[in-house]
Amino acid sequence: MAQGVFVITEQRDNAFRKVSFEAVSEGRRVADGLGADVTAVVVGSGIEGLGAELEKYGPDKILLADDPALADYTTDAYTNVIADLVQSVDPAVILLGASAQGKDLSARLAARLDAGLAMDCTAVKLADGKLTYTRPMFGGKIFADVEIDGELQIAAIRPNVMDITEASKECVSEKPAVNVGQVKTTVAEKSMDTGDKIELTEADIVVSGGRGTGGDFDAIEQLATTLGGAVGASRSAVDEGWRPHSDQVGQTGKVVSPGLYVACGISGAIQHLAGMSTSKYIVAINKDPEAPIFSKADLGIVGDLAAIVPAISEEMKKIS
Repeated sequence: MAQGVFVITEQRDNAFRKVSFEAVSEGRRVADGLGADVTAVVVGSGIEGLGAELEKYGPDKILLADDPALADYTTDAYTNVIADLVQSVDPAVILLGASAQGKDLSARLAARLDAGLAMDCTAVKLADGKLTYTRPMFGGKIFADVEIDGELQIAAIRPNVMDITEASKECVSEKPAVNVGQVKTTVAEKSMDTGDKIELTEADIVVSGGRGTGGDFDAIEQLATTLGGAVGASRSAVDEGWRPHSDQVGQTGKVVSPGLYVACGISGAIQHLAGMSTSKYIVAINKDPEAPIFSKADLGIVGDLAAIVPAISEEMKKIS
């Protein structure tokens, strides 16, 4: 009989993504409610030292799927390896992050394992032995509580939403044999130009600019630097060529859930709200008092962002 929680972590260049710790912490919480164990898997090449980083978040077992063919993520190879490990463990629930990689991998695993999938979950609830997943639907217009039929359930959790909780306990690590299987794709080249840039989906603070910036993001970047946050942008700013698509927040961009989201010169179209509405605190700066963004904001400032944003930066420098 299927039992236990299986958590798929995500690492890049032998460094865990933050959502991995969120997924393991949530897996521990769910497993405690079910009276079951947590098995976490790390996939990659040369990852022997990564297991120790996960132990303090409470897994009972860590599987290190280590093979040179897994150095770079490819859907085929990762699906083949993880599907084999899932079948050997026979869990009831699989958790992973709803990152770009996690969304790709979870969909393929759901098809391979004939499992139900709840995508981009913002909460996982357990009552009477049944799990309920809260997830956005219809472009974020509503949040629905859904249950998954079947013995195996897969939930991809939205980054920056679940709490990271330390729950150190006795843990064993294993390095199972892996079967990469048939792989039809290869990574020909990687071009990473991030520098010291904070990953947008993992940032605790995001400062975004929209059409109201007129293409001048200097003040936005200055405030983000002062607050130690990341820079985001609305679709209109990206369409104008003012920011790269990697900075886009919204339904057709990235979904973010920071502790603080500062929207500067962004009207608040539903497509943008779908990408940031789960932020803990939202500050909106817009010269239009009727802008829809104010309906979602915890704090709204009506005025010219060209004057307001630099003033905020200067005040923050005084207290930092």
